[in-house]
Amino acid sequence: MSATSAVWQRPRRATTVAGVLVVVGTVAGALSVVPVLEQPGYLDRLTAHHGQVVRGAVFQAVMVPACAGFAVALHPLLRRTDPGLGAAFVGFRFVAAAFHLVGVVALALLLPVGEAYDGAPAAVAASLEVQAELLRVGRDLVNHVAVIVPLALGDTALFAVLHRRRLVPRWLSGCGLAGAALSVVASVLLLAGAVPVVSAVYLGLNAPLGVQSLVLAGWLVVKGFAGGVLSGRSSS
Repeated sequence: MSATSAVWQRPRRATTVAGVLVVVGTVAGALSVVPVLEQPGYLDRLTAHHGQVVRGAVFQAVMVPACAGFAVALHPLLRRTDPGLGAAFVGFRFVAAAFHLVGVVALALLLPVGEAYDGAPAAVAASLEVQAELLRVGRDLVNHVAVIVPLALGDTALFAVLHRRRLVPRWLSGCGLAGAALSVVASVLLLAGAVPVVSAVYLGLNAPLGVQSLVLAGWLVVKGFAGGVLSGRSSS
């Protein structure tokens, strides 16, 4: 048996790793924000804020293994209780991780556009402004729709298993189910143009799942799953 497979057969270690990855992903997500892109005339400032853009791309790249690794850590335990929902959880997580990579690429492409914009003739500058805006808006849609919706769907599968098998307290899994639904609503509103990314409505709808994820992370690190998962039986 390989050392890696042995790790995943130890439930407490697996849940601890999963909890740590949630925290890593949350911190990386906060640090991946690029404030200059939310300012009017951001293209004029892009080169001067080169480091901010690079930092955002690096931390969003960190979110890729954190997002996928969370599912990989928990899947060997979840498949003992509900193979179908466990597979759905992993599948949606990998879709979200792939879209995170798309967001990294879109952000990285803004840098050469910004460099070309500096000192460019008016006709060229106008074309570059269109390109930059397509990349910026495209990244927003990727990060807040194409990433969030698969994450929420995958989390719904996860929380359904946790709730049904009582692997964590039902108030915790129930809050996760509600939070995932609110995150999908937020993404739909954003996609429809009803709310901007930086708005109280959008952030408020996503806040419950964000808070629940951190509470779940702490629970996984400190207590792990209820004992029923070890034998593949419900603890109800």
